[in-house]
Amino acid sequence: MADKVKMVLVEVPEGLAEAVKKFVLEVEESAPSADGGRAVDFAKYEDAVEEAAAKLEREAIRRVLQRFDIDTRRVVIGGKAYTRVGRYEGSYKTKAGPVTVLRSLYREDGRRNGKTVDPVSVRVGAVEDGWLPGTARAMSFQLQNGTSREAEAAMGEAWRLKYSRSSFESVGHAVGALYEAVHAEVEDALIEKYVVPPEAKSISVGLDRVNVPMEELAKRPVGRPKKDAPKRPIERNYRQAYVGTVTLHDEDGKALHTIRYGRMPQGDAAALCGGMRADVAALLRRRPDLKVERLADGAPEMHNLLAAEVNDEKLGTRVYDLVDFWHVVEKLGAAAVVIFGATSTLVLQRWRLKLLNTEGAVWQIVTELQESGKEHVAVGKVRPVHEALTYLVNNGDRMNYAEARQLGLPIGSGNTEATCKTLFEVRFKRSGSRWKEETGSQVVQLRALALSDRWRGGITMVLSKLRVPVRAAA
Repeated sequence: MADKVKMVLVEVPEGLAEAVKKFVLEVEESAPSADGGRAVDFAKYEDAVEEAAAKLEREAIRRVLQRFDIDTRRVVIGGKAYTRVGRYEGSYKTKAGPVTVLRSLYREDGRRNGKTVDPVSVRVGAVEDGWLPGTARAMSFQLQNGTSREAEAAMGEAWRLKYSRSSFESVGHAVGALYEAVHAEVEDALIEKYVVPPEAKSISVGLDRVNVPMEELAKRPVGRPKKDAPKRPIERNYRQAYVGTVTLHDEDGKALHTIRYGRMPQGDAAALCGGMRADVAALLRRRPDLKVERLADGAPEMHNLLAAEVNDEKLGTRVYDLVDFWHVVEKLGAAAVVIFGATSTLVLQRWRLKLLNTEGAVWQIVTELQESGKEHVAVGKVRPVHEALTYLVNNGDRMNYAEARQLGLPIGSGNTEATCKTLFEVRFKRSGSRWKEETGSQVVQLRALALSDRWRGGITMVLSKLRVPVRAAA
């Protein structure tokens, strides 16, 4: 039995009524018949509804955008006078596709060849070339999440943001550049709004490096170049980028939430550490009871960079210092195989338990390694016992895992290691990929914001700075 049709009267603005009628008509006409119990291609109907809804969405947005136009001889924007140069149609990009709006264009007084502006773009805060703020935010999210080719394919399938891959790149990098220009200000505002989980008991701060494929100018060979040699030869070289983390932990050292940071190889690592220290300080102002810990591997460069900013003096509280437990275990595991052979697994387990439960255990293990007589035994090109000894002696003062466990502090830098993978390796190390410093920095900054669960608030703050009031000049 066919469904009974119940007529409902809905008040719709006159200008939108025709679009609503078309939407209803298209949806009804596209509906497959349910008679006879036949199987139906329902995906086709879903596509039809999405397309009809997109038309209605575009018309609704177009009508509202038209209201933001100001058609007068002169206007004032940002305290400067502008004079109208003409009235033309312009394209604005919504999530459902582009719309056309008739609006006036103005040029700043005294700038004969200056760039023209329109009140619609200025008032709503459109990103360059008419990308509406919500659309630009969504486009840039897709770019930080994957390649422009993937974004184009995925959004085409989803019937949203059906734009070209070049559009995803241009808009994504434009938003990234806007964020980079004000990221310190935005990050300060975000951390001030951050709600510290009530179960949080400690903060760990980590720093690491990860290889990234970079596009660099190749050195030209000596002599006259070959006939078909490229004018601008390029080579792909791996350089080390920086990854930072600030993680909140519960009383057992379990991670609750991680704020992630990244810098390209030529980025300012000291400024990165300073930013993390500022975030930790902001958290401590609200929760002075939180314990603070530096937690990284044994690389001297990482330790020194962190210690220069995240320290007792600058934070006004004791900062515990620990080397990642699992890096230690890895070194000891290789040494145990050389010394004990088949029983190395049992020995490594004993060492692990000692480190976890006994203060000063590291120095007892150092003595065992020294007395083994195997320090200079080579396995291939490495000397595992020597390397383990060097690692423990150089970093032994930062291996008090028994005390850390008693205090409920984390002992593993897994959050930083995971960030190396999610922030850089997943996005930046695709097959054949290579990056430039500027555009790579834009993407990594956006990606760090998204992976820190601060995307919507951060980008909204960035794009809000594009909105400027426009008034008719007296």
